[in-house]
Amino acid sequence: MSTIQDFCAIPQVDIDDFAKEGGPLYAGTTPPLGPPTEFTGVIGGSATQGNLACSVYASDYLITEAQNSISAAYILYAASLVFLMQCGFAMLCAGSVRMKNVKNILLKNLMDACGGAIAFWSVGYAFAYGDNNGPFIGTNKFFLADLKAFQGAGLSQSWFFQWAFAATAATIVAGTVAERCKMVAYFLYSAFLTGFVYPIIVRSIWAPQGWLSAYAQAANFPLLFGSGMIDFAGSGVVHLTGGSTALVAAIILGPRLGRFRDENGVRLKKPGDMSGHSVTLQVLGTFLLWFGWYGFNPGSILTIGLPGSYTIAGLCAVNTTLAAASGAISAMTLRWLLSDTDVFDITAVCNGALSGLVAITAGCATVWPWASVVIGLIGGLIYIGASNLLIKLEIDDAVDA
Repeated sequence: MSTIQDFCAIPQVDIDDFAKEGGPLYAGTTPPLGPPTEFTGVIGGSATQGNLACSVYASDYLITEAQNSISAAYILYAASLVFLMQCGFAMLCAGSVRMKNVKNILLKNLMDACGGAIAFWSVGYAFAYGDNNGPFIGTNKFFLADLKAFQGAGLSQSWFFQWAFAATAATIVAGTVAERCKMVAYFLYSAFLTGFVYPIIVRSIWAPQGWLSAYAQAANFPLLFGSGMIDFAGSGVVHLTGGSTALVAAIILGPRLGRFRDENGVRLKKPGDMSGHSVTLQVLGTFLLWFGWYGFNPGSILTIGLPGSYTIAGLCAVNTTLAAASGAISAMTLRWLLSDTDVFDITAVCNGALSGLVAITAGCATVWPWASVVIGLIGGLIYIGASNLLIKLEIDDAVDA
């Protein structure tokens, strides 16, 4: 009498290795694709019975491997789209600043990706997804030291996907502080946000151990009536983190000279016009960001091999599209109604679309398409209100996003 692992002609398959596959890749969205079902009985009797059991086991294993491969390819593709958003940010920021500052802003965007990669590899991912039970910070997987041990759980593609998100959070600040931030100070900020601040927020909301996580057992936290915080793709985790940091930075640095006051500190009667030098780059950047969002939102399902996962991914794509469209239209319309000219503001259209995208990111997998239109519409209106409020408060955002 022998177990099926002893009997089958595929001894290289080690069930114990598959058992290491524990916990979600991130955010606890769906359980990871597990190992083939282990045969717990014994094989006896005829060779036909043994061959049949072995065939079932091998088929189960191959199907699981195919599912894992498809999901890994999907995650890597989605992560690549998210990384493409760096190009979108670069073009949007470059078009929103004056010509003399283009090289400066492009260097900041480039270093967000480079410095962020090192910071997130060394400590950021460990702080966010370490395996300990801490609700605020993780304590292992530094420098991806356990890569081999956790390879079966998809650690490599998880890190790549999460790094793309972390770099996005850091880049949001680049446009806000354009034309008035020393380069070394910006480099230090970018590394600190990517390696420490952002991971702690991720840990709190997306990791199963987090104190706000919707993926933890309800008994582990009393907040929000035991439901936790649902932020499917990062309206709060990514965009609110980056936006809040940008607001603080803009207040500390103060406005650009000539924006609200002259060189003697005297308040201007109306804000100085410091429009960007290229509408073409602004629109190109907006389209690239919009395109990258199809990796950001549908990609956050993290698997395409489980039953029903493709349906959720499709819903995310539809909601992402409708929210961006309604946000652009509502922002354009409100800016036009408040303006004393009959000219539509293309900057309002671009930023309205981005506002709609940010607004739908949290609930793109949990609302119907009609609701995404409403969410995007409200996002566009909020953008116009916030833009006017910043001017009233003399807070200078070069990108006005």
